[in-house]
This record gives sequence, C-alpha cells and structure tokens, in this order.
Amino acid sequence: MSDERLYTVVDGRGAMTVFEIYIKTSPERLWEAITDGEMRKRYSFGVGIESDWTPGSAYRAGVPGVIDISSGENVEVDPPRRLVQTFEALWSEEVRAAGKTRVTWEIEPVGDDSCQLRVTHDQLPEGASSELFGGWPMILSGLKTLLETGEDLTTPGSLMYANGGAWA
Repeated sequence: MSDERLYTVVDGRGAMTVFEIYIKTSPERLWEAITDGEMRKRYSFGVGIESDWTPGSAYRAGVPGVIDISSGENVEVDPPRRLVQTFEALWSEEVRAAGKTRVTWEIEPVGDDSCQLRVTHDQLPEGASSELFGGWPMILSGLKTLLETGEDLTTPGSLMYANGGAWA
C-alpha cells in the first residue's frame, strides 16, 4: 500500500476517515472474516452480511427482522487483498440522508504471520454525522480480538445486536 493517496472531491463529497490496524493472521483468514456473514456477526455489533462477493454484486448487512444496517455494491473484489464497496447506511434517517459513500478494505501481509488492514471510508458528504464512521474503531478492535484470540470483544457496543435485539 502506498502512503501517497490521490484524493478528489466530487460534488462536495470529499471527507474521509482512514483506520489502520495490524493483526496476527493470514491474508486469507482476514478476508474470510470480512466476507463471511457468520464471522462478521461476531465482531460487527452482531450484524451479518450477505453477498456473493463478485465485482458488481450487491451486499446487504443487518440483523434479519430487527434492523437493516447497510447495503451497496462490491465495486472491486480482489481476494485476499482488496475490497471496494459502495456503502449506503440504513439504520436511521440521519445517516440515510448522507447517500452513498465508499469503504475500501486493503490487506497487506507483514512479516511471516501478520497483516496490515487499512479501512478507508470516503466520499462522505461535508459535515457527515459521525454515526457514519464512528463505529469503525470498535468493529476493527473486535475483528482483531476474534482473529488473534478466537473470542468475541465484549464491550457493550460490540454486543449491540448480538442476540437479535438492541444492547444485548
């Protein structure tokens, strides 16, 4: 991954957040954790994800019968290195008003047994609610915990929808 990023503001949509984390795991296992709906539930507030993970395919994340979290398109799918998705937040009217943003997952092996994961959430509208991107630190902490220990992170937010309801 290059530290130099080309960044363009399109129609006033230029804000971005970047999160970088190092995880003791293989790129393949990290990719599985990102794309497997059951694994995803364990570190993403109890929210699963469904897709066939091909370029141009749709995805949908949520807790069936409880809450829809997001939907979008898998723009780029390059296992186990890179996943680019449009992201339309669905959990409240405020976040829906932001429209489509973009999330890019980049995985790079580091040493013999670790990876660098960079998640870039961009194309956010000016003044976007922190609800759109504020959950990433907890999600990524949960992902790291799961892959390195096999256990779930047990902070209240990480368990928000774990049992099919709010704040398990």
